[in-house]
Amino acid sequence: MYQDEKLICEECGCEFVFTVGEQEFYAEKGLSNKPKRCPECRKIRKQQRKKRKLYDTICSSCGAQTQVPFKPIEGKEVFCKDCFKKE
Repeated sequence: MYQDEKLICEECGCEFVFTVGEQEFYAEKGLSNKPKRCPECRKIRKQQRKKRKLYDTICSSCGAQTQVPFKPIEGKEVFCKDCFKKE
């Protein structure tokens, strides 16, 4: 059903193989798009997401100190995780 497929990474331009096992995994998870990045670029991108700067702020609802992954704008409400889930 599946065959190894050669793809080009949109990040670095290198050729990589989209293996049968990866294709089966994607299908099992309901993912219809093929990967756009090679495994190494995916790994780098994942590490970059983990290093996002967090900003200290106060929850507009409960007043608890919290951290958010964006710079809060004065005058706009910011919620902690618990209050955000309630909204």
